[in-house]
Amino acid sequence: MKIMINLIKNFLTVLLVFATIHVDAAESDIVLGPGDVLRISVFEQPDLSLEVRVSESGTITYPLIGEVKVGGQTPAAAERKIAGMLETGGYLRSPHVNIIVAQLQSQQASVLGQVNRPGRYPLDSAKSLADVLALAGGVAPEGGDLITIVRKVEGGTNREVVDLASMMRDGNLAKNITVAGGDIIYVERAPRFYIYGEVQRPSQYRLEHNTTVIQALAMGGGLSLRGTEKGMKIKRRDSVGTIQVLDAKHDDLLQPDDVVYVKESLF
Repeated sequence: MKIMINLIKNFLTVLLVFATIHVDAAESDIVLGPGDVLRISVFEQPDLSLEVRVSESGTITYPLIGEVKVGGQTPAAAERKIAGMLETGGYLRSPHVNIIVAQLQSQQASVLGQVNRPGRYPLDSAKSLADVLALAGGVAPEGGDLITIVRKVEGGTNREVVDLASMMRDGNLAKNITVAGGDIIYVERAPRFYIYGEVQRPSQYRLEHNTTVIQALAMGGGLSLRGTEKGMKIKRRDSVGTIQVLDAKHDDLLQPDDVVYVKESLF
């Protein structure tokens, strides 16, 4: 019977080690921080099992050993630290500590603006900008190509703008940055232009990449029966807010918030 009990214990120990290795592989790149909720257990020591939240100073209070600094460490490193403190304190011999991250509050990114599912998303592993946008359901139909990332840095904040469409067109993934906890990702609304006057469908339209005046005219349904391509104008606001009226040529490229006016034919 004693041999059988020892065999069962050894088998359970192997299972625990395997489970710990599996968790370590899945969470190897998670860094613990304030607000995270941890479930901590020690093999064959049920009195040492507890659920605890990491404090703002990055510490937890654990039975027998008191305050433990876990902020900035991976779960695997925190497991080794607690096990070492239990052993050096003379409480247990070769303890097997297991940590499961029940809630990952410290490592979250906020995704706002024109996405299908705005919200806060946990970074339970290393995630790129494209990964986090995918978690948020991708860019919504009203979303534009420009993505703004705001992150805290020492002494303030840093703002970076990524042209998602350009990155995809060029295949340059250097801008597909790794998102960090606390980052704010904002997807801007797609720029618009306006067309009115003698067109079939005067309205506002999404300004696609390199949209020309003649393309804008087509998007507006073409000329009305009284319209003419001669004398078309572009109303554009300059950097100081003054509206300029420009002669519109077919191949002129439109800018955000341009207003295209199509005149009535005199004949």
